[in-house]
Parts: sequence; structure tokens; C-alpha cells
Amino acid sequence: MSQAPYFDLSSPSLKADPYKEFERIRTEDPIHLVTLPGQRQGWLITRYEDAERALRDQRFVKDARKALSLEQFARQFPWLRDQDQGGDHEQTRIFGRGLLNVDPPDHTRLRALVNIAFTPRMIERWSERIQEITNALLDAVQARGEMDLVDDFAFPLPMTVITEMLGIPQEDRTKFRQWSNVLIEGSGNPKEIQNRIEQIRAYHNYLYELINRKRKQPADDLLSHLIETEEVGDKLTEEELVAMVSLLLIAGHETTVNLISNGTLALLQHPDQKEKLLNDPSLIKSAIEEFLRYHGPLMTATQRWASEDIEFGGKQIQRGDYIVVVLASANHDHQEFEHAEVLDVTRKENAHLAFGKGIHYCLGAPLARLEGQIAIRTLLQRLPNLHLAVAEEELVWRPGSLIMGLRAFPVEF
Repeated sequence: MSQAPYFDLSSPSLKADPYKEFERIRTEDPIHLVTLPGQRQGWLITRYEDAERALRDQRFVKDARKALSLEQFARQFPWLRDQDQGGDHEQTRIFGRGLLNVDPPDHTRLRALVNIAFTPRMIERWSERIQEITNALLDAVQARGEMDLVDDFAFPLPMTVITEMLGIPQEDRTKFRQWSNVLIEGSGNPKEIQNRIEQIRAYHNYLYELINRKRKQPADDLLSHLIETEEVGDKLTEEELVAMVSLLLIAGHETTVNLISNGTLALLQHPDQKEKLLNDPSLIKSAIEEFLRYHGPLMTATQRWASEDIEFGGKQIQRGDYIVVVLASANHDHQEFEHAEVLDVTRKENAHLAFGKGIHYCLGAPLARLEGQIAIRTLLQRLPNLHLAVAEEELVWRPGSLIMGLRAFPVEF
């Protein structure tokens, strides 16, 4: 593969408004070969039709070992190279055993173990508790007249919910934000991940300690149920258990943090849409779907590799090539969405790809939707005069190629 032009999906400046650049790529070269940070080359898949097809195509695998030669794997994942040597390799290789990094039949087996906890019916049981947490967070700031919407609201809400579901002590919750930042903000850049080995080791050690504590004192929570499954021995290994808990903790709050903050920002940028939602709270479900499409929580889908030589969209993709499905571009494709550049909280036809498609469709989508609906509806009801406390250009977006989320979001009301 010849050297391709450099493109930094992780750039905070790109994330503020990536859509003109993505429109250019969709028009000129919709399956676009680029060099990404860390000198990794990959194909950007930018059109909706191609993105949906790629997300469903099981020739694009999640487990890099199925696509890369030993030499390619060692070059792209030096910290995973020698799995039997312990040390740092031991500390990080467990994350390759999670739902986001495996294919069938392992993916089918692992997903079945947690599916029941995240069905819409099961998630609906959390509605009252989510409302209680939302009210308490707003009670704490309402008299101040200002807050950081990320720190004071969008982050603690989903973090409290997922840690309560898992049965994790309240005093440990703040640790997860730091560890989540380490992993998420280094996404898409192998060198960044390698530079964060020490912090990943601390996270890994904490998860093992947490699981060992829970073994001794099980309770009626999701983590205890997963440990019980692991102890049976034929459905879940210890490595898979640690990887599963890590995924549930990080994915269980990251998507919703960004959904709440990006959705609120979209409303502040479009006062007419904010007014519509204020006047008709029944629009909240269609509004949440539109926030997910318009400036969703993820820039790209999680990583994939071609497991064989593939002709795709007129391009010859070779086995081992890195595949980047750009959700943010697909969700603004005019071929799929009428007036794609317009925020419309009443939009009816909205088959966005914010939660993916196919067998890797986001497990936590029902939870993120419910949290987003309750959070933004209550926020507008209680703080109808909410507005930005800084100029829009002063907002800083978090790095990492996977997510689109604000570092801070100062507001007044």
C-alpha cells in the first residue's frame, strides 16, 4: 500500500465541524485511503450506503489476528505481540477479549451473557431511578445559576447508573473517568495506547481487585451474575470477564455523556428547535434520534480489518487493511437524509447509524436512549433559559478518533 495523504480523525478542531470535509470526501472519493495518526493507513468509508453495508459485512473482522500476518500484527500492536511473556503485554491483552474485539462464535456467546440485562423491557425498570439521579444533579446546581454541563450533569448521570447496575462502590466512580479518558482518547492511534501502558495497567489491576472483592461478597447485581457465570467455567473465562466489565463501564457511560452534551449544544445552537421541544416535550424521542444523527457521540465505528481481499465500492481492499467506518459522515449523507445539514427534532425518517448495525449493534442503545430522553427533557423543563457561558469557538473537543465529545461545557441559566 503506497503512502496515502494524512488525515487526523482525532483532531479536536475537526470535531467542532467535520461535516464539510466529510461531504468533500463523500463526493470526491467516498472510500478514501488515508494515513492516520501513528502512521497507520486505513480506508475511510464515508457514504451511508457503503457504511451500512460494511457494518454488516462479516469479512470486515474485529479480531485483528484473523486479518494480519504475524509481522503486521507485531508492527501494529507491539504491546500485544508476546502474549505469553507477562508484564505489560499481560496487562493489555485482556482488552482484546471483549465484545468489541471478537467475532462469531465468541462474540455470539459473550453477547448472549449480557443481552438480557440491556433489553428495552429491562432498561425501562431503571426509568424511575434515572429520573431520581437527574433531579438530584439539577438540585445541586440550580441555585448557582451556572455549571459545567459535562462535569456536573452529563458525566455523573450515566456513570452513576452503570456503576449501580454493576454493583460498584460509589467511591470508586471518579477513577473510571480518568481511565476511560486514557483508553478512549487514545483510540485509533497505536502509539498513544502504548504511551498509556502504565495507566492501563492500573485500570486492569483495579478490575481484578474489584472482581475478587465481589467474589467474596456477591450481591444482586450484574457483576455478581457475570462472576457466577465465569465460575461455571464453560461460558466465560476470567480474561473475558475482565474485558466485559471494562466494556460495560466505559461504553456504559461514554456514549450517553456525549449524547447529552452534544444534544444540548445542538439545541443551544438552534433556538427554534429548542423552543419546539420546550413547547412539546412529547417530541423528546424523535429529538434524541436527531441528536444521535446530527452530531452523535461517535465519530467512527470501532475498528475493523479486512479478513480477505475484497472489492468494495469500486476499490480493491487487501487482506489486513484497516477499515474506518465514519459514522459522522454517513449520518450526514444527503442521499439518505433529506436536508441532512439541518437539525430537525421532528424528523420522521431517521435510520441513523449512531449505534452501528448488524451483530455489533450497540448493546447499550436502549439505556443511552432512555438516559438521554430523561436528561434532556428534565434539563429543559427545569432550566428553560439555559445558554452557553462562553463563545462557541472556545469549546474544546476531546481527542481520539472514536468519540465526539466536549472536554467542558460551561452554561448559565
